[in-house]
Amino acid sequence: MEETETTEFPHAPAQWSPDAARAIAAKSNLELTADHWEAIAGLQDYFSRHGFGKRRELSDALEEKFHHKGGMKYLYQLFPGGPVAQGCVIAGLEPPPGSVDRSFGSVV
Repeated sequence: MEETETTEFPHAPAQWSPDAARAIAAKSNLELTADHWEAIAGLQDYFSRHGFGKRRELSDALEEKFHHKGGMKYLYQLFPGGPVAQGCVIAGLEPPPGSVDRSFGSVV
């Protein structure tokens, strides 16, 4: 069974697909696991409820949603380029302003 078959994406952007996410992730040498898909669905859900939002608010929401797994530390293990910056791109979302800082190590 494909790992995405266990995760639904009701809030995915119209142009997004799991195949597109895999292709973007592959460019960063990431192989998406069930944990990645859960985080991607969480990002898409946040954007569907709150719109574009601010980077800090999104970070706080992710910390709270994944606190039981280790919060942002856990998410940085999944998305070494940044759970907001890299995670948003893979989820088909525009990263909030300030989340991509190439001088600080964000990668997208």
